[in-house]
Amino acid sequence: AYVENGWPTERYRLYHEEKAKGGLALTVVGGSTNVSSDSPSAFGQLYAGDDSILPWFELLTGGVHSHGAAIMCQLTHMGRRTSSDVGEWLPVIGPSNTRERAHRAYPKSMERADIVRVTKDFAAAAARCKKGGFDGIEILSHSHLLGQFLSPLINFRQDDYGGSLENRLRLTFDVLNGVRDAVGDEFIIGLRITGNDFLKGGLSREDCIEIAQRLEQCGLVDFLNVLAGAPYDDLGLAQWMPPMGTPAARFLGVAKDIREAVSLPIFYAGGIADIATARHALRDGIVDMVGMTRAHIADPYLVSKLQTGQEDRIRTCVGMNYCADRVNQGKDALCGQNAATGRERFFPHRFRRHEIAGLRAVVVGGGPGGLEASRVLAERGYRVTLFEASNQLGGQINMAAGGSTRRQMRGIIDWLVNELEHLGVDVRYNMLAEAEDILREKPVLVVIATGALPRSLNIGGAHLARPIWDVFTGQPPVGEVIIFDDRGDHHSLVAAEVATQS
Repeated sequence: AYVENGWPTERYRLYHEEKAKGGLALTVVGGSTNVSSDSPSAFGQLYAGDDSILPWFELLTGGVHSHGAAIMCQLTHMGRRTSSDVGEWLPVIGPSNTRERAHRAYPKSMERADIVRVTKDFAAAAARCKKGGFDGIEILSHSHLLGQFLSPLINFRQDDYGGSLENRLRLTFDVLNGVRDAVGDEFIIGLRITGNDFLKGGLSREDCIEIAQRLEQCGLVDFLNVLAGAPYDDLGLAQWMPPMGTPAARFLGVAKDIREAVSLPIFYAGGIADIATARHALRDGIVDMVGMTRAHIADPYLVSKLQTGQEDRIRTCVGMNYCADRVNQGKDALCGQNAATGRERFFPHRFRRHEIAGLRAVVVGGGPGGLEASRVLAERGYRVTLFEASNQLGGQINMAAGGSTRRQMRGIIDWLVNELEHLGVDVRYNMLAEAEDILREKPVLVVIATGALPRSLNIGGAHLARPIWDVFTGQPPVGEVIIFDDRGDHHSLVAAEVATQS
């Protein structure tokens, strides 16, 4: 969601270049790039429906290539997965007039002229990708227009684009033929497909295997990227972009089903956040390539750390989904752990050490802010002393990680503490730092990161209320409990979960 006017400008390019610097083999961008004006951006996507994007494509691909990585572009028509009151305010289109719950759009049933036009738009956009320097494209079928034509829950057409699986696949083959004619035989074309809808009446495992086999037989596709579920509402979206509290790589077995049915290379990018799971998927032959999007948002140097024997220093994504949640709210994607992600023009991911050796710094407070400040200062070459008032580091993250649903939050602190140990930061526990304690260290820089305190309520009966901190710090209330929540975020929900367990 770093686009400007549908173009991948400087911020977009620098974000992807950073991952190329970090050793990534291939970055697939676009998020997925729209090919037609009646497929407006629903979550900060590129637009390749005209030639104005070409100069930006060339800068983007040249930048990524300069660091040794390959780059491909996703192409799509969103079909009903968008809204009519954005972009050019054109009617949303789809195979039939069946509403999508997530975007609440009632699409216009596509006429034959619409089908012909969209097919040509795919081909023209693919040609722009090739001209713009990409190594290949990935066309999205899963849940987007092509996949909507495949779904018996969405496609109720009575013509030769509806009914039988052969008919429902017709648009996919129209598009693939048009794209291949536009880019030639050597350009890579992949397709992101569904491996199982997991919906009654939707595409079954057997349906999806047959689709994959037909795609292989057509000879137009170089690889398949397998996802699962039907993301037509928030719960469906969470199936393939799983938040914390859900199993890692939940649908890896679905990709394995397709892998065993075809000989095409199989990609998988559905909730693999750690090296151990990725290694398992590859070594056991479940898939041929692993995509790790959010993992590289948290740590763009994941690959180089792995290659240099620093696997224990990889900052692992904990599934906060701050990145995805912001995009779904129409904002730019940021990372809850890595402040430099998306700010590469201003914030470095790797630091130049200070030219003056031995400079001292003091950080007061061992919560996430204090830990991050200590890490950055130590990376820059300061000798850092960290004062923490309690007997453990982590601050309010220790409370946020209470219960079971959000316990992965603890990974934020585990990584920071490990980094401080690696960097030789002097941590002093049970230390209520006074001015003389700080001055004794003779610092040239002091960071106060003592965090916040629960605010008092300004309502009747507030003197009887207790902060939710008590739930997490071993003083849980007894009997019937009312939790007053004026924020509507995770805090009260985690408190409720912990309170029921105490």
